[in-house]
Amino acid sequence: MRMRKKKNLIPRLERCAAVQVRDGVALRGKWRETLMPEAREVRVELGCGKGRFTAETARENPDCLLIAIEKVADALVVAMERAAELGLKNVFFMEGDALLLPEYFAADEVDLLYINFCDPWPRNPHAKRRLTHRGFLELYRRVLKDGGRVEFKTDNTPLFTFSVREFPKAGYALQEVTDDLHAQGPQGVMTDYEERFYAEGVPIHRCVGVKLPRAEMFPAGVPTAEK
Repeated sequence: MRMRKKKNLIPRLERCAAVQVRDGVALRGKWRETLMPEAREVRVELGCGKGRFTAETARENPDCLLIAIEKVADALVVAMERAAELGLKNVFFMEGDALLLPEYFAADEVDLLYINFCDPWPRNPHAKRRLTHRGFLELYRRVLKDGGRVEFKTDNTPLFTFSVREFPKAGYALQEVTDDLHAQGPQGVMTDYEERFYAEGVPIHRCVGVKLPRAEMFPAGVPTAEK
């Protein structure tokens, strides 16, 4: 659903300046030391939307630094307002694109990456645009530390089936794979969409991809070039 443009967007963004990062490239390799030196982990959310998941996750993990990235400014401002109202000090927001992650973050800088209910791009010619396509997953490897995780949730069954095939191809071990996350009741922090889906009885798919070290991807004697 396309978000309605907000006439008062600029002043609202300015009021949230304390939680907004204007230049992610300038912080590359320095997020933790600049924003939260005591942080146990650096976590990144791709496509935070209106920020319900973002704010609640940051509140539940006060010892982690969370960076939320969103392409749509009209959604971003709502997310920032949510965090500001809660007085959160461990979450920051940036207008940006997943394709630019290696420009925003250095190698091994990110511990955990969240992808929640991304665009499924259902037509096969558009598969490379899916945030769980092998090309994107390999890009995430460039900023994740070894053992770093990608946590992925979706209501779209074809996208999930596609994704669980892509993770191993890109050098991730799959964990916590489920086709009905909330079968026994609500699990973890929900997004706004997720709460609605849950109320409607729509099953939520979830998996975690754990970045394997390169040596485990390509054991001795195994060719590294894919065919």
